[in-house]
Parts: sequence; structure tokens; C-alpha cells
Amino acid sequence: MNIDTALKEAMTITGAVGAALVDYDSGMSLGSIGGGDWLNLEVAAAGNTEVVRAKQRVISALKLNDEIEDILITLHRQYHLIRLLTTGKRSDSKLFLYLVLDRERANLALARHSLKAIEADLTV
Repeated sequence: MNIDTALKEAMTITGAVGAALVDYDSGMSLGSIGGGDWLNLEVAAAGNTEVVRAKQRVISALKLNDEIEDILITLHRQYHLIRLLTTGKRSDSKLFLYLVLDRERANLALARHSLKAIEADLTV
């Protein structure tokens, strides 16, 4: 599936508020959907790029032979889920899917499962 279809699919996840596909080399969003006045997805994409980079530096410093699957940030009213694209031929990808969920309506386990399925079908 293409970027637009993947983002639309992400918004069907129960509790989804916004979604973006982000290049964490540049911090730029390749596409986004949702958000609103209180959730600027462009700013969030750039900010979460720093989160991914920092975690990768820590993994490198600890000499862990592992990769990030996803990063979860929990707020009082929201979940922010960052899923690095690593499926198949994209193992060297510098992209992540970013999903913001309303914590009261979302099922985190199902959201992670759905985002993984979207990643597997995404063609960039």
C-alpha cells in the first residue's frame, strides 16, 4: 500500500487522533493525517525524530546488538506510538510511523498489532 493508504488505515485504529510517516534523517514528514489545532503533526514529527535518534545513540553506546521495534510515550490522555520501519528490505530504512491515540478509547495492544500490519504492507 502507498503512504496515503497506510495513513488512512492507521486512522481506522480505534482511538486514533493523528498519524504520520516520518524520515528521521531529516525530521520531515512524508505524509500526515489527522491532528488538529492542539496536535501539530509536523512539529511532533520533528520532535520525535530526536527521540528516535537519542534512543539509537543509547543502544549504540551500550553496544546492544538489537534494533528498536517501537517506542511508546504515555501521557495522561494520550499514547504516542513510534514504529520504526524495519520489515524485509527496509531494514536500513530511516523512516517511522507515528500514531497518536486517545488513551480512553484506544487498546494499546491492538494498536501496536495494527501498526505492525500496516508497516508490513507499506511500500515507500
